[in-house]
Amino acid sequence: MRTTILAAALALLLAGGASARAGQGAPATATPGRALDMVLVPTFWGTDASAKQLMAGRFGKPFDPTRDGAEQAATELRDPTPLRYVLSPGGAAQIAVVTDATARGVGAIMLSNNSGAAIVPAAEAARAKGVTVVSWAYPIPSADGQDVFVAQSDATQGGAVLAGMARSILGPAGGKLAVLSNTPDAPPSLWVTAFEAILKQPPYATLEPVDLVYGNDDAARSYEQALALIDRHPDLALIVGATSNSALAAAKAVQDRHLCGRLKVTGFGIPSNMRDYVLDGCAPEIALWSYTDLGYLAYYTAYLLATGALKAEPGQRFTAGRLGTRTLTRDPSYGLRVLLGPWTVYDKTTIAAAR
Repeated sequence: MRTTILAAALALLLAGGASARAGQGAPATATPGRALDMVLVPTFWGTDASAKQLMAGRFGKPFDPTRDGAEQAATELRDPTPLRYVLSPGGAAQIAVVTDATARGVGAIMLSNNSGAAIVPAAEAARAKGVTVVSWAYPIPSADGQDVFVAQSDATQGGAVLAGMARSILGPAGGKLAVLSNTPDAPPSLWVTAFEAILKQPPYATLEPVDLVYGNDDAARSYEQALALIDRHPDLALIVGATSNSALAAAKAVQDRHLCGRLKVTGFGIPSNMRDYVLDGCAPEIALWSYTDLGYLAYYTAYLLATGALKAEPGQRFTAGRLGTRTLTRDPSYGLRVLLGPWTVYDKTTIAAAR
């Protein structure tokens, strides 16, 4: 089942790329050695204190591998200017990071937006100064102020993967499930919407969604929401975490209540943080894209745009190092995008070697 879903998703992605290539010339390629001041700004997840307390040191910083991937791309492209990696809380603090980078005259800002629409004036000011703005993982909702969104997947793919894992874990008998996500207006809400739509199809008739809650991607809040789900639904069989923060908080809550024998967790989880929960059977299956590849693709995209080798226009193709040829297309919700894809599902047999 898993293999079929992932294969179908990949086929869809490749078909879309083939359509976008029609009539296009050779893909744009980078000229290595250009000196560009590149700033990578990740989403900040809760506070370090709450993460360490609630997740017993296993919460981690999920975007660290993204920095690794960006640095790999910087090395390949021989950018002599060191990559700047700036971690800050969302809202005003993240806006200040973008504003400061603009004032310094950087070449590109690679932003995982944790400030909603409030980031737009700062992003637009950056572009007005000639700074390339590439969002990744979490885009600017209106797409105003960003050149391109580097998307980990589209909504249909994410929803299909969640549904496939839920059915795989619960089996033919099915059962009640609840979803823990971040906020109603963040990109994972599209995966949740697609997931809920798929559950209405006949093959998933035995899966019964009973609740949807939000943890705001804060470790403490997500953990509290998971505990509340457990208390509110004594016969719950599965908690689906629509973000890596949500999946980790749910697994921790279920384990703390000693319920792993009857209540399971699945969702999009970082393998290094979820490994113990997968191995002990609390979270039999999780899925994720490669954060390393996401950072790698974000850097290549920003570098080509900032150097003028790539135009921010639909149908434009470019070579992204080891990831091969990519195509800029229109995202249904977030403007111009490039897709990473595909998903990888991890279980006991594959989690040990994953990061």
